[in-house]
Amino acid sequence: MTTRGTQPAVEGTEGRELSAGLVGAAIAVCAWSTGTVLAKGIEMGSLAIGTYRFWMFSLALIIWMRYRGSPFTLHSIKATAFGGIALGADIALFFSAVKNTSIVNATIIGSLQPILVGVIAARFFGEKIRGRDAIWSLVALAGVVVIVTTSTADDVSNIKGDLLAAGAMFSWSAYFIASKQSKGKVTPTEFTAGTALWTAMIVTPLGFMFGQDMSWPSWKNWALLAAMAIGSGIIGHVLMNWSLVRIPLWVGSTFTLMIPVFSAIIAWIFLDEAIALRQALGMGVVIGSLAVIVRGQSTAAKSAAAHREVLSPAASDQPG
Repeated sequence: MTTRGTQPAVEGTEGRELSAGLVGAAIAVCAWSTGTVLAKGIEMGSLAIGTYRFWMFSLALIIWMRYRGSPFTLHSIKATAFGGIALGADIALFFSAVKNTSIVNATIIGSLQPILVGVIAARFFGEKIRGRDAIWSLVALAGVVVIVTTSTADDVSNIKGDLLAAGAMFSWSAYFIASKQSKGKVTPTEFTAGTALWTAMIVTPLGFMFGQDMSWPSWKNWALLAAMAIGSGIIGHVLMNWSLVRIPLWVGSTFTLMIPVFSAIIAWIFLDEAIALRQALGMGVVIGSLAVIVRGQSTAAKSAAAHREVLSPAASDQPG
């Protein structure tokens, strides 16, 4: 027997979960944006940075989990293998891509991720993407293109590098999908720790294979690596993985379009990097488009809850 007030309580919880997930995803992409700025001050190669960063924050999370009474187990490693391999492949492929093509091309190709994830979310997760949301996502993507093409003059590109960037985009998408599928199997913290550990094991040998200097970092580099591990690592990945089990997969993916915006703003504040008028307009387009999408998600959730309540009046009229 359903008691009075049970259904509205559940719907209210769903709405709060969605709102919390949207806030968490926004904070996560902001935290990820700090990684780009911090990396500029680290005097190490990209794969060397990835090696130390992922070993650092994976071990930190594993120790934290043990302290909290939920030890990291063999099940955790097995359950996070797909996501970890995908994340490790993303880092390796993107590093290779920027060696063979322009940063503009690699960034724009990577920004196509929400389109791919949106198709997969609709096909395999049953997520319904309204036409207006799809249009605003494309508008936000256009804003990212404006930001990236204005901020760099690198014109070195070839098809090999572009294909590697596409591979990185597919891998990054697979990581998001694995995070969504982890619900009920492992906790968001466990998923983050496991995928970070897998990534560290993948990136470390690649650093040596690519001939990067993998020697012990200086104290300055350690400090910046620690900041990166905490910010873009622990805060960014844990919060996004926590959010993806609460919000539509395509929404979480679309939020990543904010990374170039936040990165440019942070660089402007702390590195005194100029922001051109064209870039500022592009940022406004991205922020405005995502604001419309978020507002639409919140409104749709409230409408769905009200619709369910109308369709099930008998449930609320049952005696307690």
